[in-house]
Amino acid sequence: MKKIFPAIAVLITLSLLGLIYFQFIWLTSAHKTKEKQLKENIFLATSEAAERLMEDKSNLFNLDKKKGHQFTNDKMKLEILRPSVMQRFTKDEIGAIIRKSMNIHMLEDVPFEFAVSDNSIVGDQVQSDNFFKYFIDSAHNTNVALPLLPPPGSSFENLAKEEFLVVIVPHQNQIVFKEILWFILGSILFTLIIITAFFLTIRALLRQKKLSEIKSDFINNMTHEFKTPLATISLAVDALKNEKVVSNPEKSGYFIDIIKEENKRMNKQVETILQAALLDRKEIQLNLKMISLHQLITNAVKNITLPLEEKHGKIELNIEAASDMIMADELHMANIIGNMLDNAIKYAKPEGVIIHISTKNANKKIILSIKDNGIGMAKETISRIFEKFYRAHTGNIHNVKGFGLGLSYVKSVVEAHNGTIKSESTLGIGSNFIISFPLAS
Repeated sequence: MKKIFPAIAVLITLSLLGLIYFQFIWLTSAHKTKEKQLKENIFLATSEAAERLMEDKSNLFNLDKKKGHQFTNDKMKLEILRPSVMQRFTKDEIGAIIRKSMNIHMLEDVPFEFAVSDNSIVGDQVQSDNFFKYFIDSAHNTNVALPLLPPPGSSFENLAKEEFLVVIVPHQNQIVFKEILWFILGSILFTLIIITAFFLTIRALLRQKKLSEIKSDFINNMTHEFKTPLATISLAVDALKNEKVVSNPEKSGYFIDIIKEENKRMNKQVETILQAALLDRKEIQLNLKMISLHQLITNAVKNITLPLEEKHGKIELNIEAASDMIMADELHMANIIGNMLDNAIKYAKPEGVIIHISTKNANKKIILSIKDNGIGMAKETISRIFEKFYRAHTGNIHNVKGFGLGLSYVKSVVEAHNGTIKSESTLGIGSNFIISFPLAS
């Protein structure tokens, strides 16, 4: 697992980076293709518009009437008028012809500006309102300029003035971006899905790795916890086989008591594991009744007198809450207080421990604080102490006994009583556990 996990993480990461890279290449290529296609369509539309403007379908013979001219024949009319596009079409008509050509070449929603001008320095020009605004910015706009040439064989051939049609499509990059927007959004969406799947996979692997380590630690702890009493029982049984012990009732009783105590110890460990399993499945039954939390604290303090003396410790009581009656299961409540005090003794400094227990009321709750001056905990430990099987020490170090179930059990029981628990600790200074329960109404 240790070798496979990094290999899987590296392979998935490389695959993800490769996918993102090739998507980027594909989108860049799509952008260039769309940009080229846009320019080609603009050119084709402009060419078609130029052809339409030069078609020999003008109202040439009505032109003289509009201007008040009278000519004797059509030839004279052509030679004198030399009609230009600007004379034959208004600005709006030119714009309409260009728009129609744009629509034919799939540029329906594409904006444009245009101008028609002759080739002279002081010549005439017809242009749209914003033509000059975009004409000077050739870097961001597509500009197509075509000469307006009469079709071969038309009546305007070699007679029409030399003119140019200029069509500008502003902000070409924005137009191209809009066309490939759905491709970009789809690419981002599926990339995010793949990243999410990658994250979930890595998290699942990390969790599996963590569970494997927890299982290994638990087996090591359980082996150690059961090995010691089993060895003691084995020695006691061997001693009972000794003739001198058999003939001495006092010695026999002593070894029998040892067997009983070690058997109780193993039963207690088994019970702890079973309780944790029941709490996990929410199958534990609480026998709720009105009890005094102060009385439970007093009883728990009496029960730890001997181990506390062995550690050269003492307890300071400050249980001053005005109301201490709660609805709780007496057995489980006694267990969690006992576990908290037992932890304070286990993790005491060599020079001894001082445990300060206090209670107070706030917001219709009773708040219990169990504070010690023990070895304390690091920040990483504080964030994980309520996890099942977690211990600050690794599984093969047994200077502090246990399965790592104590605080997990405490948290489960507290929450089952609609209470809360939090921890505060500083490494080398001590820890403080704050538990709150709703008061009995």
